Formats: sequence, structure tokens, C-alpha cells
Amino acid sequence: MAGDSRAPQRLIDPTNNYPRPPFERQSQPWPGLASKMSPRPDHGETSYKGSERLAGRKALITGGDSGMGRAAAIAYAREGADVAINYYPTEEADAQEVIGLITALPGDLRDERFCQQLVQQAVEALGGLDIIVSNAARQQARQSILDVSSEDFDATMKTNIYAPFWIIKAALPHLKPGSAIIGTSSEQAYDPSPDLYDYAQTKAATMNYVKSLAKQLGPKGIRVNAVAPGPIWTPLQVSGGATMEKLEKFGGHTPLGRPGQPAELASIYVQLAAADASYANGQVYGASGGSGQP
Repeated sequence: MAGDSRAPQRLIDPTNNYPRPPFERQSQPWPGLASKMSPRPDHGETSYKGSERLAGRKALITGGDSGMGRAAAIAYAREGADVAINYYPTEEADAQEVIGLITALPGDLRDERFCQQLVQQAVEALGGLDIIVSNAARQQARQSILDVSSEDFDATMKTNIYAPFWIIKAALPHLKPGSAIIGTSSEQAYDPSPDLYDYAQTKAATMNYVKSLAKQLGPKGIRVNAVAPGPIWTPLQVSGGATMEKLEKFGGHTPLGRPGQPAELASIYVQLAAADASYANGQVYGASGGSGQP
């Protein structure tokens, strides 16, 4: 356009703008810390630039200390939203790195009473609530179903399925027309790995509760959608979510030849919450580097 003074954006080759495998072998206790990973994940700390797309909105994000939750929290804050994050107490170090942008509410999502208190604390801290992002997850690789204990299975189900159920129930009375609920599914929902038996089925359940709730809440003006990542470089991988062999080659099987970074999904979480996506309801947005979609 004649007279346009905007600086042109440079083209970025998606195959080499982030680290590629092989990665060094590394292990952390669950749930892991992004600050101790090598290389450190990019959550958009320096790269994400906001444009007031979520000005005045009020968001609660679970698992907001690292991974996609942290990327979403940073992006939401820079888009003008007031943000509260929840994180597991042992993730305090990661949470402190984004504390200047958000309100931090530590606690264990496997407890129903805490989930109810979390919503109330977020409502009080933010002065309301109109975005819920359920992102916290537990992923532990087990070579055989025989290696999955009842305690393991219960912990995964409570973190990945019960917690969103409890949080959405508690939040619903506060959500007005125009509000948005966003779940985090996975490519595991439709192409499960043999060593992620329990985790994969929770992601299939997430995809289904999103589509069910979208039909239930759509008439009330509340949209429900999900993001379905492929291989993303987060603490899930180094805290028991992948074998050392898989970790070394993580993301190398995709057409882009590398894993994604949390920052590369931030704009999807923003779009699904933004008012200009008002016809997006019951959708599952894939982000897997070309290796398959929902």
C-alpha cells in the first residue's frame, strides 16, 4: 500500500529457528522445571509482542509456570489481560520468573476442594473471570500397562481429567456470555504412543469434553475449544514423560525436523480467547509441525 510506513517482517525458516535434535540426556523429578532444562524452552519471554487483543479480560491458567501454560500466561498479560496461574508447589522457582506479570496461586489440582478454592481466589484477585485455560498435565512413560500402578493411574486421571471438571464446575457461575474455556489436548488423543497408555486416554477425553461442553455452553454464549500440541519442548519430557532414547531424538520425526517451543503456541491460545474468534466453538487446533492433526 502506498505510503505504508510499517517495517516489513523478515521471513523465518521454521525448520531452523529453534533447537533441533539430538538433545542431551537429562532427567528431573516430576513435574520438572523449565529453568533447569537444556536447552531452555522459549515461552515468549522476549519475543511475544502484544497488541491489546485481550484488554480487560480476566484469565485463570493451570500449569502456568512452564510449558504452554507459561507461554499463554505471558501472551495474555502482554495482550492486556489480568492473569492468575496455578502451579504445583515444587514449581515455585519457575513461577517466580513470571510473577511480575501475573498472580500466582500454588496448590495441588488433584484435590477437589483446592480446585474450588483456586477459582474463588482467582475471582477475588482478578475481580472476575472470563477465560479458563486448563493446561496442567501429568505424563509418565511406562513401557507396559503392567508398569502402571493404580496410584500412577489415579494421579494422571485426577490431574488431567478431574481437575478441569472441578475447575469448570466452580468457574461456570462466574462466566458471562463472551467467556472462553480452552483445554489442552494432544496428538496423543488420536495417535497414542504405546508407552503413554494413561496419558493418551486423558487427552482423548479432553478432546471429547471440549466438544461436548461446546454444544452445552454455546447457547449460553460461552465458547469451548482446545489446543492439541505435537512434540513440544517442555518439562513434561524431562520429568518422566519420555524415555532417554526418545528424548535425544525428540521432535526429529516431524516434517520440520524439530520439536515445537511453547512460544509457538501462544498465539493460538490468544486467538481462541479473543473476541474476534467468536465463531470458533468446539474446535481442536493442532500444532504438531506437520506430523498429523486431529
